[in-house]
Amino acid sequence: MKMYDVTGAINEGMTVYKNKPEKQPKLNTITNGYVTETRLDLDVHTGTHIDAPLHMVTDGDTFETIPLDNLVGQCKVLDLTEVENSVSKVDLEGFHIQKGDFVLLKTKNSFEETFNFDFIFLAQDGAEYLSELGIRGVGIDSLGIERSQEGHPTHKTLFANNIIIIEGLRLKEIEQGQYFMVAAPLKLMGTDASPARVLLFEGLR
Repeated sequence: MKMYDVTGAINEGMTVYKNKPEKQPKLNTITNGYVTETRLDLDVHTGTHIDAPLHMVTDGDTFETIPLDNLVGQCKVLDLTEVENSVSKVDLEGFHIQKGDFVLLKTKNSFEETFNFDFIFLAQDGAEYLSELGIRGVGIDSLGIERSQEGHPTHKTLFANNIIIIEGLRLKEIEQGQYFMVAAPLKLMGTDASPARVLLFEGLR
């Protein structure tokens, strides 16, 4: 069995969405004698994270409503590194995606270390297609699952169909195939997202 950590590291100066200074984590470390303590100021959408419906839906469900059972289990990594601009229904139709799958979209984003304002995202028709198939979740290797779509239809389509969204995965070293995933978010209450540690296991059923 081999384990892959597909989580982005959290540190001051890390890549954040649209390079917004207010999204940078802040660490304040104080040492008193031999005791060292660090205070962390963190946006819940920092690095690898899981969105809750409240993020894009007025009065939407908050983070604790996401079933933890749906974040642990088999997943499929799809190689979409040849895709330009956005992942569409046509791009997804060639894969054997089935009801209940959790799919992770590996794109050109995985090979970039700085924020690209033209990052690859999941198009609305791609989200509609995945919703029709009845998947349980989708992850992507960008800090947002969509960009420049008025009204955020990708998010809203997925949330309306109870599909979990993971953003900010690091899939550069991951080959296409099936893995056992453990996505462990912080146990936050009442929030619109949570940072998560996401591990993929090869050879574990």
